[in-house]
Amino acid sequence: MGNLFRLGLVVCWLAQFPLAQAQSTLADSNKLYLDPAWLTLGHYHPDKFGGGYTSQADDPAFFLSEQGKHSPESELTATLDAIQQPGNGDGHAQCRFPARTTWLADTLDLSLPRVTCPAYREWANELNTASVTLVFAASYLNSPSSMFGHTFLRLDPPSTDATTNLLLASTISYAADAAAHDSELLFAYKGIFGGYPGITSVQPYYEKIRLYSDIEHRDLWEYRLNLSETEVDQLLAHAWEIQDRNFDYYFFDENCAYRLLALIDVARPGTRLLGEVSTHAIPSDTVRWVLDKDLVRDIHYRPSAATEVAYSLNILPEAHQDLAAAIATGDISAESEELAGLSDEERARLLDATYDYVRYQSEAEDWPRDYAAPLSHQLLKERSKVDDAVALPSPPQPAVRDDEGHNTFRASLGAGQIDHREFIRLSLRPAYHDLLDPPAGYREGAQLQFLGLDTRYYTDNDEWQVEELIGVEIRSLSPRDAFFEPLSWQVGFGGRRTDTGSKRVFTAYLDGGAGGSWKLEDHLQAFALATADLEVDDDLRRGYDVAPGVDVGLLYQAPRLSLLAGLKTKAWIVSDQHRQDQAYARAGWHFQRGLSLYTELTREDHYDRYQSIWQAGVHAYF
Repeated sequence: MGNLFRLGLVVCWLAQFPLAQAQSTLADSNKLYLDPAWLTLGHYHPDKFGGGYTSQADDPAFFLSEQGKHSPESELTATLDAIQQPGNGDGHAQCRFPARTTWLADTLDLSLPRVTCPAYREWANELNTASVTLVFAASYLNSPSSMFGHTFLRLDPPSTDATTNLLLASTISYAADAAAHDSELLFAYKGIFGGYPGITSVQPYYEKIRLYSDIEHRDLWEYRLNLSETEVDQLLAHAWEIQDRNFDYYFFDENCAYRLLALIDVARPGTRLLGEVSTHAIPSDTVRWVLDKDLVRDIHYRPSAATEVAYSLNILPEAHQDLAAAIATGDISAESEELAGLSDEERARLLDATYDYVRYQSEAEDWPRDYAAPLSHQLLKERSKVDDAVALPSPPQPAVRDDEGHNTFRASLGAGQIDHREFIRLSLRPAYHDLLDPPAGYREGAQLQFLGLDTRYYTDNDEWQVEELIGVEIRSLSPRDAFFEPLSWQVGFGGRRTDTGSKRVFTAYLDGGAGGSWKLEDHLQAFALATADLEVDDDLRRGYDVAPGVDVGLLYQAPRLSLLAGLKTKAWIVSDQHRQDQAYARAGWHFQRGLSLYTELTREDHYDRYQSIWQAGVHAYF
């Protein structure tokens, strides 16, 4: 009887508390607010100093508790209370936070009041999602926001394959909400150091295709994820929670790829994709992490319009390429006798390739409509006269995907000599790729480096020196031909050692250049650039110096060997008028994706003094 009496007292005592408070007490006792799934739902990360947490969400509307930004416990308590309140409509907590609601209800076995959420249900029904595909758009050096590539999620409707209805599918992407009038330079600065809110948005896939594939000439890789129906629903629910909510945007870590990793972590708790992020989240690296977690069912390659056009022209015999170029420029007519001697299949392929090229140029390069339209009509008219000709083949899938290239963080160790002084070299580069790194999976002739640190230990006086600090270094050597004439260019800024004639000092620098490059044969191209250098330091006689110059050379990029050799000349014209001439040769031998040997040799004439500089060592990629 005594035990029954005590049990009755406990029941009566519990009955005095609301169900929400009892469940909140249970959640507190189990420290549910520290569950990785809850921390992911709230975008909480441990504080660098102290034992607390801070959410990366920067929008007050994302929180139900006034302390929610810094207290996952307060936010969980407020959410538990709010989702159990009676009510209806889109303003209810269950409607605002469907992913939180589902997770808490499943974890605590809650019996929640039924709430109607018309806006959320309409949104989810319109998306009509059965599976999710992670899409990677290749890097594009002409836009600061796209230099590392870009990722987004495609929401695939049921009963589709790679050829039907997918252009009408919706996408989820995260990007900086930049002001339309901001320059590319200001966009890059704010993107690196903060200044833009990041917004999660939903757009049709065909808009992405037009932007990335048709306008920016970027191939797309589509990685279909193996999420279950329940996991897809949870991903969509959290996308609804963060849609149009502000998160600070940074190029290196809290970027487009980072937010998508969070969505996948919410969909499948325990994947801990965000745990892979340390100093940076490069989109191609994040694709590797998704593959490493066995989240991908299949992969599909979608070549850009530029890739398709270039391939259709390149597979033509050289004489036919000359005819296609002449037709496109108006030197000859599509009805000319030069085409009459071709077989039906040869004529059809030439006309198809030329038509695709003219269409592409009218879209991408703004060829005048009064020129492109009549020419396109003439090409179609001549093509209609050829029956039963085989259609142009599609470009083959590249042998190496972008995610199969080397990792982007590089550490280097080596040794060398300058002017008879021996040194040991140690350098670090968080991102991304240079011309002598293993080329597989990266754009030919493209270089992009951020925040590189190059140090030397000189053995003659036991001194460590910073040789170079790269802020940004970009180089684009895109070969020109009869059909495409891209500008080759380079730009960089940072700090570096320079010779003043009497000593080597560390100066701030800004340099750039523009010109052209031409393909000589497979893997080999020549380039010629007009350059300009600016150095700023108090050790310079006038505090700064400027040097116009020229850089000509050869670039060879093959799977096992990369080689860059050439001649540079500069004329310093402000602080100390003199020339600086240099012959250089640099090479990289690639033994595997994560390891290369490098060597460099430079012979320089500066201040009427010849000196040789050599170094060699190993690059390791992480």
